Amino acid sequence: MNKPIRILIVDDHPVVRDGLVAILSTQLDFVVVGEAGDGREALAQVAALHPDVILLDLEMPLMDGVETLRRLRQADADAKVLVFTAYDSDERIVTAVQAGAQGYLLKGAPRQELFNAIRIVSEGGSLLQPLVASKLMQRVSREPEPLFEPLTPRELEVLQELARGLQNKEIAAKLVISERTVKFHVSAILAKLDAGNRTEAVAVAAQHGLVNL
Repeated sequence: MNKPIRILIVDDHPVVRDGLVAILSTQLDFVVVGEAGDGREALAQVAALHPDVILLDLEMPLMDGVETLRRLRQADADAKVLVFTAYDSDERIVTAVQAGAQGYLLKGAPRQELFNAIRIVSEGGSLLQPLVASKLMQRVSREPEPLFEPLTPRELEVLQELARGLQNKEIAAKLVISERTVKFHVSAILAKLDAGNRTEAVAVAAQHGLVNL
């Protein structure tokens, strides 16, 4: 049996944290290892508990979610971050993705969608709800068009699978290449698209017609 996904819940509302603990505890492959009420507490918990996935709200006292994401990136933390928030403005979405979020899910999403999102980001995948992806695309389309090095045919194949939310292992099996080769292509894609993570790369690629969301 695979090890359970270790989850840290970061939200400044205790009732929200309690609800998430109750919901996530229904899944045998999840274990909530800690909770935090603000970004500073979250950083301390990450250092102490080493969670696999951080469920992160954006609006919090002392240190908000975006700054927490930036600090996690600076610390080179291994944990994957799924933003779970009520804020759906394109500005917040773009800022969070650029700061390093692997996924962005709105509160009110069905619990099964939340479960799937946690599993996807824990495996290194990226996830955006259709509404979130649409807002991100609208924002990106208004920004100046960047110039980037053309992607190779194989990189385009890998990129399309990233857009479908597949993890490296799944992409390797589908394209009949090694997982190490997939990682190499993903790194090249991020560099060429000047993207900070897979989620941002997919958004940039979609805006330029390289993939279909």
